Amino acid sequence: MTTSPSPTLYPDAEGIAQAAAFLRAGQLVAFPTETVYGLGADACNGEAVAAIYAAKGRPSFNPLIVHLPSVQAAQRYVIWTDDADRLAQAFWPGPLTLVLPLREGHDLSSLVTAGLSTLALRVPEKASAQALLEAFGGPVAAPSANPSGKISPTTAQHVLDGLGNKIAAVLDDGPCSVGVESTIVGLDGTPALLRAGGLPLEALEAALGTPLERTSTPESHTGITAPGQLQSHYAPKAPLRMNADNPRSGEVFLGFGPMACDENLSESGDLHEAAARLFELLHKLDARGQPIAVAPVPTHGLGFAINDRLARAAAPRPENRQPT
Repeated sequence: MTTSPSPTLYPDAEGIAQAAAFLRAGQLVAFPTETVYGLGADACNGEAVAAIYAAKGRPSFNPLIVHLPSVQAAQRYVIWTDDADRLAQAFWPGPLTLVLPLREGHDLSSLVTAGLSTLALRVPEKASAQALLEAFGGPVAAPSANPSGKISPTTAQHVLDGLGNKIAAVLDDGPCSVGVESTIVGLDGTPALLRAGGLPLEALEAALGTPLERTSTPESHTGITAPGQLQSHYAPKAPLRMNADNPRSGEVFLGFGPMACDENLSESGDLHEAAARLFELLHKLDARGQPIAVAPVPTHGLGFAINDRLARAAAPRPENRQPT
């Protein structure tokens, strides 16, 4: 961990090489993917992985996603399946995370899996992320690069605002195009949707040829089996209210579709645009220090992931719950 201001690196040869050197030295580097910015560390270095949890204030029972440059690299760490092959062929590289049983003999830090017998893996699509993974030459553990439970970062400035001097560097490659985290599918048994995200459920089920079980929603919270399943998560400082037709007195209004509002996820009702803008606009409205009301967003396609994030952002905060 560094105590000096976090330097900003750029995705040229020099910046990629410096970011990879920081990772090899056991330091934390924030880097962009197509979904959100991740907070990366060498997944085989226990002290480096522990620094992720410390920097974010992340609960140690919440596992991390390991990022790799290819399907072949991913197969070294998990027991591969036919379903994994179908999904990887269709959607990797891209905004999809697969959870599979750990392979014996892996050299990953046990902190990465939070004690589970499975591992969450992703092959990101963004060119600068691919370049960094290739330059580093090993698995990179990387949750979103923000304080735990807060709004996820889709720009380098979001990272610096949230983590300040807790990281060695941020690799700035502009805003993230997808804007919500990866979809997570569990393949340790019956295929299951563990987290809605940047790939629509319908596309996944079409590739698999079978429906996915749904095992984790904000309303029916069970044990943690994958990242992003905390009931209260992705939250602004201010209270958030969903499915609002109009703002109440004192609220700022986040709209969807043609309507009067303070900010609009997509005036044309485009769910891809809405997903890409969700966290950016939550950051912007949260800076105004007022409660946030959000207009209804359809629950098909990427709307399922948008509503999942909003529901977790609107859930009771752990610090506000009464003791039981």
